[in-house]
Amino acid sequence: MAIKIEERITGYEVVKNDEPAAEPKRETSNVVHMHEKLERPETLLGSTYKIKTPLTEHALYVTINDILLNEGTPHEKRRPFEIFINSKDMAHFQWVVALTRVISAVFRKGGDVTFLVEELHSVFDPRGGYFKKGRYTPSLVAELGDVIERHLKTIGLIPTEEMDTHRKQFLEQKRAEVKARAVERERSESGETSAFPAEAQLCSKCSMKAVVMMDGCMTCLSCGDSKCG
Repeated sequence: MAIKIEERITGYEVVKNDEPAAEPKRETSNVVHMHEKLERPETLLGSTYKIKTPLTEHALYVTINDILLNEGTPHEKRRPFEIFINSKDMAHFQWVVALTRVISAVFRKGGDVTFLVEELHSVFDPRGGYFKKGRYTPSLVAELGDVIERHLKTIGLIPTEEMDTHRKQFLEQKRAEVKARAVERERSESGETSAFPAEAQLCSKCSMKAVVMMDGCMTCLSCGDSKCG
């Protein structure tokens, strides 16, 4: 369609159809995220955990310090910043220092650091693990993973799984039944052994563990059988 220009041309501009539209200006965000260049403040929030295992003579004390990001704002977050392990036992000093430096570097890198828990849990001691409070722990490093997991749950990085009411009641009922059976078994066993000495031998006549040495002769305290007649 032709357009007739009746006024004097004072300027012109070439318009391209493929020219991208200007992006709207974004407001600058003041939210501070965790990254490796974040400077360490003078004061950090810390928690110390004690690890005592059958594998070590002395306990290990694990301290995890957290940095508070965006304090006093709706974006306030608590994130792990560094970790230290202290103990009187110097046998593991080298690998303990190396491990704490690597973990601290991962903390300061930022992002999702929860993968550390799974990695530490997968470390197995070639000499075998140990039981602690009825729970099997494959290695000392794996127990360190338990400590980090507990701390990350405390600061909200790992969600805490809650059992429903029905499951809690079911477990409590089963625990009560097991405990009752254990008490009954202990009572029956103590009733059998309390009547006769612990060092008594098995009687071939009455099959009771009640044969002891009396007056130089092996005598059964249950049926009275004696080797001396």
